[in-house]
Amino acid sequence: MGIIDHKSKKEEEQYPMISKPLRLILLQKGSYVLSSLFFVFGFSVGLFLCLQLKAVHMSTTTTQRQPLWSTLLFNHTTTMDIKQDLQLKILPHNMTDQELFTKVSSLSSPTSSSSSSSSSWLGRRHNNDGKMVVKVAFMFMTGGRLPLAGLWEKFFEGHEGFYSIYVHTNPSFPDSFPETSVFYSRRIPSQPVYWGTSSMVDAEKRLLANALLDESNQRFVLLSDSCIPLYNFTTIYDYLTGTNLSFIGSFDDPRKSGRGRYNHKMYPQINITHWRKGSQWFETTRELALHIIADTVYYKVFDEHCKPPCYMDEHYIPTLVHMLHGEMSSNRTLTWVDWSKAGPHPGRFIWPDITDEFLNRIRFKEECVYYGRDGENVTTSKCFLFARKFTAETLEPLLRISPLVLGFGP
Repeated sequence: MGIIDHKSKKEEEQYPMISKPLRLILLQKGSYVLSSLFFVFGFSVGLFLCLQLKAVHMSTTTTQRQPLWSTLLFNHTTTMDIKQDLQLKILPHNMTDQELFTKVSSLSSPTSSSSSSSSSWLGRRHNNDGKMVVKVAFMFMTGGRLPLAGLWEKFFEGHEGFYSIYVHTNPSFPDSFPETSVFYSRRIPSQPVYWGTSSMVDAEKRLLANALLDESNQRFVLLSDSCIPLYNFTTIYDYLTGTNLSFIGSFDDPRKSGRGRYNHKMYPQINITHWRKGSQWFETTRELALHIIADTVYYKVFDEHCKPPCYMDEHYIPTLVHMLHGEMSSNRTLTWVDWSKAGPHPGRFIWPDITDEFLNRIRFKEECVYYGRDGENVTTSKCFLFARKFTAETLEPLLRISPLVLGFGP
């Protein structure tokens, strides 16, 4: 009794204004409120953590669906966003030709290595080791549509990241390629081209300069709207990237159609002994392409003094390369044409011409020397990788026999 009385007296001293029954009620209610607060707090923390884990999972899943190079360079945008972004940033611009050529010349000095880097990362492609993948730039020069686009679509199929496409066409020609096409949005800012004039060379240089804006483009192929590939993509890619040399035809033609076109007013910059003729359709390394873009001295001489019957597109680059950079070229073209018929233009091919035997005659017509990167010279029957002039009506038979003969297609 003494202990109980002492305790009761002590509680009354601590809570003099609250009776014992009331204190019990308050304690019970306080315990209930505190429990409720703990429940609400715990539920909120759990919900927050759940949402965070779900967001992390979705972000990880999205990232895993993308190629490694896109994750590293473009901060988790989709592959389609990357494709459209590069198309918008690389192709359209409002530079004049001179501004474009000056910009390209500043990207990398012509005397530097072809593997030298530029300040721009636009268009770079990397493999899983972080190394830049070499791309081949396919440059199409046409006055309008590409009638053989269906064949090229099959040729490029499955090789994304190893090629770039550039199209130079008449500015008034409307685009007609669907978004699913490899040619969609690959048109460069162009100018009208007139056969037999310096505008032909201007278009070639315009294509080269636009393609050089992409650092990963290391090989450059000039094609017309009537060209076809003679092998599958892998064969052509390995052929082009397996050598340090360009393929530009350049020869001394003593006839009227050769030396007869030389204008003595070109002297002393260009001597008649320097004068060369060759195919307009070339394939070049990045280093030689930079040299071609950088030239202004010899271009001015040709532009002023090479008028019909002198055709600048047949003489300017062959003569320039022979005079200054002959050691960089294999001195032959990779594009086959039929000059067996007399006239200023090569033979054209129509539907009945397209047979297995015809294409194989072109593919294995002759032997030539191939200079590999390892310094080994190999004699090969693969002397031509492309051919022209094929009309629009040849598309159907070419698609039909391409899987068996050319190694690609349906």
